[in-house]
Amino acid sequence: MPDLVLSNALLVLPHETVTGSVRVCDGRIADIAQGGGVLPGAVDCGGDMVMPGLIELHTDNLERHIQPRPKVDWPHASAIIDHDAELAGVGITTVFDAMRVGSVPSGKARYTAYARRLASELLDLRAKGALRISHFLHLRAEVCSETLIAEMAEFGPEDRVGIVSLMDHTPGQRQFRDTSKLKAYVMGKNNFSEADFEDHVANLHSLRSRHGDDHERAAVAEARRFGAILASHDDTTADHVTVSAAHGIRLAEFPTTVEAAEACHAHGISVMMGAPNLIRGGSHSGNVAARDLAERDLLDIVSSDYVPGALLMAGVMLGDLWSDMARGVATVTRAPADAVTLSDRGRIEIGARADLIRVARIDGAPLVRGTWVQGHRAA
Repeated sequence: MPDLVLSNALLVLPHETVTGSVRVCDGRIADIAQGGGVLPGAVDCGGDMVMPGLIELHTDNLERHIQPRPKVDWPHASAIIDHDAELAGVGITTVFDAMRVGSVPSGKARYTAYARRLASELLDLRAKGALRISHFLHLRAEVCSETLIAEMAEFGPEDRVGIVSLMDHTPGQRQFRDTSKLKAYVMGKNNFSEADFEDHVANLHSLRSRHGDDHERAAVAEARRFGAILASHDDTTADHVTVSAAHGIRLAEFPTTVEAAEACHAHGISVMMGAPNLIRGGSHSGNVAARDLAERDLLDIVSSDYVPGALLMAGVMLGDLWSDMARGVATVTRAPADAVTLSDRGRIEIGARADLIRVARIDGAPLVRGTWVQGHRAA
């Protein structure tokens, strides 16, 4: 007997959408049949879309659950379980949980290390079977910091580190090349005076000058030790992308200009943008709009960034924009899977993992009616 049969569905296949049903055995897709009607014992999807489970490569959502308010450290086991359930509920079946490595424990705008402890807690809950979906780690390596090398040394190949992204938040370049945007963000978040902000900027420039190059080389080497995919973060110029390509980077997170996105494609680097940027029509820091890249055929992958439900919304929105739902959904399923070499998921194909979601549209907005991970109901 099959584990699961979803029938009378609009199946979002790798390159087309067809009416049909999908049968699951032993956690894998065993059969795909075209045609309407409801098979005996099947879930009647009523014409809803059935698509692969979403694959999230970059989300800060776990950090939001750990610290729901400033200076509040929520009990971590509860936060991790709630984060996992939230993702399952919006159709995400594989996640690369983003955790910053590289801290600045001195100074007024200090921030301390947390990634090793949080990763151990998450992996322990996974080993105990407490989590509904598949979790990997995404280490966001902040080169403009004091402690990056020591923090990365605490991780190893056994830690499911799938992505290491090189981040450089030195004021005046990349995401915050417009320092007025940085000023508004930092002063608002930390209640800084003008003098406090100037001291903060000077400290970051000093850190970048003293440690930046060594940290970048170390992060690249550690990614190789973990067996992780390397990603860039906020490339702005063609020169940035040339450096990224020399490091062996395969994924560009949130390039800030059309120039950088075009250079990424020239080097065979996949371009990922944030779903909130696409949905809101631009980035909070004034960088290039994701829709602009989509209209230029420069957008390959979408991440939810800080709004989990935005991932599905963005994939469907792109399907509408391109008049090709299979292509839009691929940006949140097949394309991210391919970018991190997870060939067993992100597509409805015979033999693939049965990570599936059933999606209705209510007034145009996508609604997840069911999430299955390896054929078992997760939400």
